[in-house]
Amino acid sequence: MRPLPTGEHFFTPGATGARRTVETKSAPLLVFLFQMPRWLAPVVLVALLIAGLVVPDWRGGVAVLPVLAFIAWLAYLSWPSLRPLGRLLRVAVGTFLVLLVATRFGLF
Repeated sequence: MRPLPTGEHFFTPGATGARRTVETKSAPLLVFLFQMPRWLAPVVLVALLIAGLVVPDWRGGVAVLPVLAFIAWLAYLSWPSLRPLGRLLRVAVGTFLVLLVATRFGLF
């Protein structure tokens, strides 16, 4: 097992309400992901994204949904610490994935 990274805060300082709840419930999953081999999550996400790009029907949309959920989850967790360019990039990636899913389900 790898030791957890050092840092000043594991949670957003002063967070309340929904953010605090999401961060608290996400902590065990983040620790689990950190303990996995570093290559595993990116390989799985890229494979799902490629499947979504290659398969032109609803099955491609289903393949991209976990990628969209994972990216949205990480974007939400990292949002308070991001600079404007980082936020813009996450919104752009999220928008691309939403449009990809929508086209695969025939909404566009």
